[in-house]
Amino acid sequence: MATHTVEKQPTISMSEQAPRQPFLARFRRWEWMLVALIIVVVSLNTRLSPYFLNGLNLSRTSSDFMEIGLMLLPMVFVIITGNIDLSVASNMGMSASFMGLLHIQGVNIWLAALAGLLLGTLGGLLNGYLVARVKIPSLVVTLGTYASFRGLAFVFLGDQAARDYAPAFTYLGQGRLPGTLIPFSAMLFAVFAIIFGLVLHRTTLGRHLFAIGSNQEATNYAGVHVDRLKIIIFTASGFMSALAGLILAARFGSTRPDIGTGLELTVITIAVLGGVDINGGIGTMPGAVLSLLLIGLMRFGMGLLNIQGQVQGIAIGLLLIVSILIPSLARQVSGRRFHLTRTSLLYGLGTILLFALFFVFFFWSRAAVIANV
Repeated sequence: MATHTVEKQPTISMSEQAPRQPFLARFRRWEWMLVALIIVVVSLNTRLSPYFLNGLNLSRTSSDFMEIGLMLLPMVFVIITGNIDLSVASNMGMSASFMGLLHIQGVNIWLAALAGLLLGTLGGLLNGYLVARVKIPSLVVTLGTYASFRGLAFVFLGDQAARDYAPAFTYLGQGRLPGTLIPFSAMLFAVFAIIFGLVLHRTTLGRHLFAIGSNQEATNYAGVHVDRLKIIIFTASGFMSALAGLILAARFGSTRPDIGTGLELTVITIAVLGGVDINGGIGTMPGAVLSLLLIGLMRFGMGLLNIQGQVQGIAIGLLLIVSILIPSLARQVSGRRFHLTRTSLLYGLGTILLFALFFVFFFWSRAAVIANV
């Protein structure tokens, strides 16, 4: 009888399959570009305004962006999975208004705040359920809850404002760590940023989020509970939006139903500027945090120079376009030994032109403001 021998295949260890990269190589190139842009912004604003590096001013402006930062953290998760949440600012307003309504009716402020957190979390859970179980696109779902949550905020408070919060509560948005100029809200954001960053980059859940954004069907066939993860991240987005609403109400010392209007676009812009691909599958938490810092410093510097809010919006928009062009240019030249094609050359010229237009417009608007003072 003929015998058949089976050739044994050589085994490959995990270290041979995927060699570990150096620590610095783990950072994406765009993150270092953001660091460079932050250095440029700080240097430019330091030369243009003597008040930019004032510790008290920096402390105040960092407080202004912590609510946006809290909503940004789960938004990174949502976008990486290829979804979007347009309801974050409306959820913020709904949660803060519900807390304000209970406060007006005499409920203890901490119980009212807990109820606001619970309502916002349920709002996020509703988004996740409709996206994951009912299979409605996240854009449609959150566009609907964007209007519904804001409408509920006006139902709760109408045209009145809740105020006279206890000092212990307003400390959440106005207080600083004892003996320092560091706002309490900044410390809170730092803690959550570390937690969300570790979950995204150091856990199985984080790897599954990237897999969902890259290929949802393949991830589902691999045994990953895609629907469950979607519900989790949308619920987390609702919770963080509600928390941001409470912090914003504490910082203002009052609550109106239109609180936080329009911040959802700012949150999405910062996430995309930080390197999170709007199509999903790509992004880092350090990039998003650096983007938040860059936008905050830019707005603070332009505010010190009396640049109008509309001009600031144009500057942020141009920067967002540039942030999309530069990675595209990098992909064009990668692997070609810097042999520029016609397309990559057009990308480069477009990037340079946008930077030039931004600086011309910036100094023109600044001169116009100064001339009218």
